[in-house]
Amino acid sequence: MRHCLTAQVMSTQSSANVNPLHRQRVKGREIVVTEDPRLHLVWIHDRIFIKPLPRYLLSHAFWERFLLRELPPLADDRHKIRRAAMGYLRTYSYLIRHESDLVIAQQDHLRLVPKDVTWTQFCGFISALVDIKDTDVSGRYCYGELRLSRLNLYAPLLFRTFHYKQVYGQYGDYFARLYGPVLFVFAVLSTVLNAMQVEMAVEQVSRGHWEVL
Repeated sequence: MRHCLTAQVMSTQSSANVNPLHRQRVKGREIVVTEDPRLHLVWIHDRIFIKPLPRYLLSHAFWERFLLRELPPLADDRHKIRRAAMGYLRTYSYLIRHESDLVIAQQDHLRLVPKDVTWTQFCGFISALVDIKDTDVSGRYCYGELRLSRLNLYAPLLFRTFHYKQVYGQYGDYFARLYGPVLFVFAVLSTVLNAMQVEMAVEQVSRGHWEVL
C-alpha cells in the first residue's frame, strides 16, 4: 500500500512511463549503474539509475526451481518475489525497444544486459513479457520513472525517514533541494506580514480620519 501511495504522489500512473535507453541519451541523461533495486528507474537532474539485468533471471531453470514451483526453497516469499521479479523484467521491455538500445545496454561501462545476448534472443525473451499486467507485478512496477527529488521531499511523510536515498556528492547539492520549500515558506510569510501591515495602516488612517471629524 505504501509503495502504491508513493508512486501516485511521485509519478503518472503508467507502467509504460519509461524512456528507452536511446531516448535517455537524447534527453541528456547519464545512465548510472546501481545494484540497489530501490534506485532502479529513479532519476535526478541529468542522471537515471538502472539496475543491470542479472543472468539468472534469463534462465528458465531458475524460474522453474525458485519462482514457479508450488513449494520452492523460497517458500512463503515466493509470490512476493515473483511479482517483484516480473515487474522488474517488464521494465526492460520498455528500456530496450530497438537494437540500438541493446547496443547501449551492452556497452562495457554499463553491462546492463549480458554481452552474449543477441538481438534475436532478446526479442524472443521480451515477447513473453508483453502480456504481463499491472495486477501481476509489485505496486512499484505499476509506475515508471520516479524523480528522486520528490521522493526525498516526501520521505518524512511516506517513509518516516529524512530522505529516501542520499546520492549527493557535495553538501551544496544536498541543501539545494531545500531551496524550493524554504523560498515557498518565505514567500507565504512575507505575504501574510505585508497584509497585516496594510491592515494596520488602514486602521490607523481610519481612526485618524474619525478623530478629525
